[in-house]
Amino acid sequence: MLVRNTLMRFKAQCRASAPRSEAGSLQDLRRQLQKLDGCLAKEGPEAEAEAVQLAEQLKQSGMLRGFAGAHQVPKRAYTLEELRLNRVEPEKYLSPVDNTLNNVRTIVQAGGLAGIAALYFGLHLDGSQLLGVVVAILFALTADQVANGGGFEALVIDTAGRLLNRTYANRVAFHEAGHFLVAYLLGLLPRRYTLSSLDAFRRYNALNVQAGTQFCDSAFQAEVASGSLSSSSLDKYCCIALAGVTTEYLTFGQAEGGRNDVQQLDSMLQALRFTQAKADSQVRWAVLNVTSLLRKHAKTHAALAKAMDRGESVGSCIAVVEESLSTLRDDDI
Repeated sequence: MLVRNTLMRFKAQCRASAPRSEAGSLQDLRRQLQKLDGCLAKEGPEAEAEAVQLAEQLKQSGMLRGFAGAHQVPKRAYTLEELRLNRVEPEKYLSPVDNTLNNVRTIVQAGGLAGIAALYFGLHLDGSQLLGVVVAILFALTADQVANGGGFEALVIDTAGRLLNRTYANRVAFHEAGHFLVAYLLGLLPRRYTLSSLDAFRRYNALNVQAGTQFCDSAFQAEVASGSLSSSSLDKYCCIALAGVTTEYLTFGQAEGGRNDVQQLDSMLQALRFTQAKADSQVRWAVLNVTSLLRKHAKTHAALAKAMDRGESVGSCIAVVEESLSTLRDDDI
């Protein structure tokens, strides 16, 4: 009886201490991630290097299990048939058509024409005055294209899209969460993100900056500048570039955003003088690898998208990822 009572007390103590230990670890992680947010809030390469070093230290201590923890599919040449057997349709990944914003653009243009008509009839403008209004609008749009790369137009269309279609805002959140999550799992630290053109304008005070996710990628940029890009860096870049369109395909059945991502990847492969066959092989592997990661971590991805939609800091977003991955074995990440 004494032995039995001792064992029962020991088990009770273990059950009672486990939650405290887990809670303590979570609190420690959040404190460290607040430090990481502090590093990421600073500008300059030294601050970026400090943030990367801190993330790597947390990885080595076991606090960041997901950072650079992804188990990827084998790197080899895959055929289109093999991709289809894995329920991958490359044509829906790599040819995004943004029907949502195209429809919004049509509505805005129609509204603009209606506004011009209202001015014409309401203010009783004559033909020359109406022509002056039209010329002024066309001049403003042309100036925006030249000075801001169409940034003001993009801001108007993006904002209208969010007001007219909530699905659009949700798609953008999932798209950027895909970039964030894949980069994090492959070991590239996210630096900051924005989910709307208006948010980007408020943060950077510039119209030529669009919504997106930025990373601590100084080492990668140095490789590109030197003209010597390692295979591992190229693999990582390809996967991160395709993470957004892959996300949209898996979540919504068709990629709409991400055309620039695909074009930039294509331009890089051309600059590296890849043959078409070699480029196709690289892209097919990356598509299959990213698809595998996002399918495996669908719940983590959804939780991250919600956190980003709430405007959580990068550190808080990483905490969401790590908490979601905490129940998995290392081999399952």
